[in-house]
Amino acid sequence: MPFKVKEILLVANLYDAYCIEREGKFSEQISSEYHQLNLTSMPRVTGVSTLEETMEQLHSKHFDMIILMVGVDKKTPINLSEKIKNIFPYISIFLLLNNDADIALFEEQRAELTSVDKLFVWNGESQVFFAMIKSLEDKVNVENDTKIGLSRVILLVEDSAKYYSRYMPLLYQSVLAQTQRIIRDVSTDEQYKILRLRGRPKILLASNYEEAMNIYYSYREFLLCLISDVKFKKDGILNEDAGINLVQEIKAEYPNLPVILQSADVSNAAYAFKLKCSFINKNSETLRHDIRLFIRQFLGFGDFIYKDADGNEIATAKSLKEFEEYLYHIPAESLLYHAKKNHFSLWLMARGEIRVAKMIAPYNITDFKSAEDVRDYLINVIQNYRNEKNKGKVVEFNSDQVFNSNNIVTLSTGSLGGKGRGLAFINSILFNLDLSRYVADINIKAPMTAVIGVDEYVSFLDRNDLLDRTKDVLDYREIQQMFLASELTQRLVQKIRILLMNFDQPLAIRSSGLFEDSLLQPVAGVFQTYLLPNNHPDLNKRVKQVTDAVKLVYASIFSEESRANVQASNYKIEEEKMAVVVQEVVGNKYDKTFYPHISGVAQSYNYYPFGHMKPDEGYAVIAVGLGKYVVDGEKAFRFSPVFPTIENNTPKDQFKNSQVEFYAVDLDKQDIDLLEGETAGLIRLDIDEAELHGNLKHCASVYNAINDTINPGLDSVGPRIVNFANILKYNYIPLAKTIEVVLDIVKEAMGSPIEIEFAVDLKKDKSGKSSFYLLQIKPLIGNIDSYHVDMNEVDKDRLMMVSETSMGNGLVEDVVDVIYVVPELFQKDMTIEVASIVSTINEKMRYQNKRYVLIGPGRWGTRDRWIGIPVKWNDISSAKLIVETSLEDYPLEASSGSHFFHNVTSMNIGYCSIFHHSDTSLVDYELLERQELIAEYGAVRHVRFRKGLTIKMDGRKRLAVVTWNG
Repeated sequence: MPFKVKEILLVANLYDAYCIEREGKFSEQISSEYHQLNLTSMPRVTGVSTLEETMEQLHSKHFDMIILMVGVDKKTPINLSEKIKNIFPYISIFLLLNNDADIALFEEQRAELTSVDKLFVWNGESQVFFAMIKSLEDKVNVENDTKIGLSRVILLVEDSAKYYSRYMPLLYQSVLAQTQRIIRDVSTDEQYKILRLRGRPKILLASNYEEAMNIYYSYREFLLCLISDVKFKKDGILNEDAGINLVQEIKAEYPNLPVILQSADVSNAAYAFKLKCSFINKNSETLRHDIRLFIRQFLGFGDFIYKDADGNEIATAKSLKEFEEYLYHIPAESLLYHAKKNHFSLWLMARGEIRVAKMIAPYNITDFKSAEDVRDYLINVIQNYRNEKNKGKVVEFNSDQVFNSNNIVTLSTGSLGGKGRGLAFINSILFNLDLSRYVADINIKAPMTAVIGVDEYVSFLDRNDLLDRTKDVLDYREIQQMFLASELTQRLVQKIRILLMNFDQPLAIRSSGLFEDSLLQPVAGVFQTYLLPNNHPDLNKRVKQVTDAVKLVYASIFSEESRANVQASNYKIEEEKMAVVVQEVVGNKYDKTFYPHISGVAQSYNYYPFGHMKPDEGYAVIAVGLGKYVVDGEKAFRFSPVFPTIENNTPKDQFKNSQVEFYAVDLDKQDIDLLEGETAGLIRLDIDEAELHGNLKHCASVYNAINDTINPGLDSVGPRIVNFANILKYNYIPLAKTIEVVLDIVKEAMGSPIEIEFAVDLKKDKSGKSSFYLLQIKPLIGNIDSYHVDMNEVDKDRLMMVSETSMGNGLVEDVVDVIYVVPELFQKDMTIEVASIVSTINEKMRYQNKRYVLIGPGRWGTRDRWIGIPVKWNDISSAKLIVETSLEDYPLEASSGSHFFHNVTSMNIGYCSIFHHSDTSLVDYELLERQELIAEYGAVRHVRFRKGLTIKMDGRKRLAVVTWNG
């Protein structure tokens, strides 16, 4: 019997496990792959999260493979692997990294990691798991399958986990596609198909010269092709020419063997040419495409077949949907033919539909009065199973389905992207956890949502040749025009048309990049989101508006800001792929506008606690109207969900910083020009308009300037303060408690600090409940507890900066530059000028690959020029530490909930606050003035420390110290 991985133990936190399940799709995808490779079995994945659960499972049953997911915590998986290997040395252990940044750390320790059999890197797509499973099976089965089944062998020689984690899924996809083509029209004998499938090429991985030659000597007569790196170990030493030597050795015996040499050094292309090999640049923007192209040139399941009583084919079902559809119409004799032979349950079991298969398997046709009773039973079981299974899940689009918020509908195949994964996770939580147990007096929901998977994006770029056409185009408007002129698939356009027949509210068309808002690789606010009124009387116009918005979301990957972010993240444009979320906007219609009563952002970690507050209790920021006002960092209301009645500002300060405007969808804009940007479908209104609509009743109070007091409600005359007093102080709805509960549950499930975006509809339903809508969740990454700073050990004579209100963690020693705003030269009206100057300097620093410390007044990244410096992420992308300072009559507002702030934290860039009245925090401006002046532009100076700076950040203490080196 060939070795098969039947039982997998997956050790991961809850959120990693959920992402691995890929929104309920992972099992289906693996099931589909296994249906092609083996019509009777597929592996079962058992998920655990702790050491105790792991050992309990290992002692209770046999596992063929263990996958340890490595997230923020690097040590625990290694320690766990050693404990497992000591007790169960025969079980293969694979480490799966969740972040490219960790590869170097683990590869340096590879020789010492004897308890780990192989290291892989997850890129957000489930194909890597299939590759891991098949690589283990191939390693065990290759000897038997080459001797008995004459299987061919593909030899991959690569020592980088990053690259073989990319290559192997591509290789397996290509092999499977080729195998499908081979067997598609061959015998209808299922056993014959199985034999042909088992004879598929095996893929073997070697990491050094000796391993490669050993595989070659063992299977050279079966070798199909060789794919080799150039630089890897030979005789235990890293050898610059190991790959060339390997190819020469093999080519001497098999000169016509197809070979790829792949290297980051393009000069090796000359060697490949001499050796008559293909060459691939590992830094190519089209690496995946190049690999696929080679495989297609040199490499070269099932369906349910309904039959009549004589074995004649009458219909073919390629999916469970088709399987169910044919059940309504096939003749009774066909139904009985398959039921007698147990074909239905066997096929469903092979597809991984185990639950429904087990419901059907125990019954015989003798248990039913007639064939029609059998038919009714099968249809009812499948319908009930599908409906139950789809709750809280991601389901494929079906033109006949009823659209509601019970599940998320996919309009295209492929990954849902980071934001889409988060939405699917929300949906899963809402329908698998009874949140009403924790907060009984409010509905917790998600809006109706559909997602266009990344495969449409890949197809869109390929069919319209956009990667090549945009490669040298720097004008973003020109790129947008090119995308608008290109065509989406008609299949998607038709699905959007049907969707719009069911979605009659304004729509948000949101980006969902593969790494956007995803755990350990989060990027927020870099790509576009468009809000559409969706009220044009002509359905064709509405379809065009949505498809144009989708195209412009795709185009936003190629914006200047996105390119800068990709460069800062050490990714390539080709690696980022875009899914698109189509989501109904939460809210109600008021005259010619549409908006929610409240929108907000909440984080589970509060970097600015005061009074009784603790950092891990989190905070929230809310405003009237659409959430753009909040995420843009404008004057919204900040509070602690645990202590919602505590205020840190005087009534006068609250009045000065109260919300005065809000965003709404403009229903008058039936025809909109999306090239105007994200606000094309919006209108910005004075807060008085919300009062006229009756929406400030529970959201505002009146400020009495004479007594410097605030009176809750709107019964008295005077200036309005949007402080949500009736909600937060007098609990009109349990908003604070809801946020506290949701943050706690989602944080626990994701295994990291998180941020949520939400909207609130105060209108009460028949049961007297208002509704809280979860719109997005995203992780907040930034290791906050591993680096320790002791002020007693800091040389006070070398201090450049100290902050006791900071975030970030670790030691930085490669910074020599400081860009700062001179307090004496700064004026409140020059913030836009300062932002432009900083952006220019940042571009130079980015080009020189240098990092720097950035110091300036007010909130960095705000859209409000009067409270800080309105930079975007790409304007400061090379900063390693950002310092915000307060000045007299220029108070420092907490940076709260903005996409800018999220990107800073997720990339572990230090962020500090210095209050001018503080006795313990400081910036030594006199020291800065004595340093080498590199450039000076108005109030902005760029100076350089000859021997550099040392930056120490203690995330747990929220302490940051910068000293100059002597």
